[in-house]
Amino acid sequence: MKLPIYASTGQKVWYYSFRVICGLIFFFLIAPILIIIPLSFNATDFFTFTPEMLRLQPEGYSLKHYQDFFTNSDWQNAMRNSLKIAPVATLIAVVLGTIAAIGLSQSHVPFRRAIMATLISPMIVPLIISATGMYFFYARLGNYMVGTIGMNADVVEYIKIVLAHAALGIPFVIITVTATLVGFDRSLTRAAASMGAGPVRTFFKVQMPLIIPGVISGGLFAFITSFDEVVVVMFVGSAKNKTLPWQMFTGLREQISPTILAVATILVVLSVILLVTLELLRRRSERLRGLSPG
Repeated sequence: MKLPIYASTGQKVWYYSFRVICGLIFFFLIAPILIIIPLSFNATDFFTFTPEMLRLQPEGYSLKHYQDFFTNSDWQNAMRNSLKIAPVATLIAVVLGTIAAIGLSQSHVPFRRAIMATLISPMIVPLIISATGMYFFYARLGNYMVGTIGMNADVVEYIKIVLAHAALGIPFVIITVTATLVGFDRSLTRAAASMGAGPVRTFFKVQMPLIIPGVISGGLFAFITSFDEVVVVMFVGSAKNKTLPWQMFTGLREQISPTILAVATILVVLSVILLVTLELLRRRSERLRGLSPG
């Protein structure tokens, strides 16, 4: 909104001060990212801006750190592990979170608020506490699956990590789907039922198309949570299932390599793409629910 011509001096001061404050906050949040991105193209093996980089000379920049990421076996194994874990954990989180959100949206469900608080507790409880609890729980579960059932130890470890990451992603799905269901017209499902459609057909033909933006948004949040998570996987997994964030943490602790900056830049680009997708889905959801003009 533009500042009206009849605005008082105080309103004008607040108008411009508010924008300056927002600009400073934005700079405070974005400055670390703006530093990481150019550093990832550093031609040297140090976390510093060289004189050649500051003078914008071509010899000061290089893609060798990105090349190291795509050719180094340790980085590629970590990338493959992340890509094997995150999609499956996301799928489980989306299915269970959507079912839970639909169930909790029903007014006749007793103790809805208590159940909701319990389901979203992984978002509230400090991650180190959740990781410790998951360690003891999945340690016993893993011993039972390997010792009693006779399952392969590597498969069991993969299952433990996937289930742990799914537990972290479910709260995001519940929140986004619940927010979508707030504007859902219940008369649509009653109309479908009155015409002979069963609950399953009604869900997939009537309810699901309207809440799909919330489901996809929750799934993207769950994917980002699983792909970027490092604490839980260090408690539940082992070096065989080292994920990309774990490899980055190891690189910072054991060997300072600018390849970490290249990986961080790739993750930033991926996050920006997902956030743009989330914003487009949010606008589509508002249009479908009649909250914004088409």
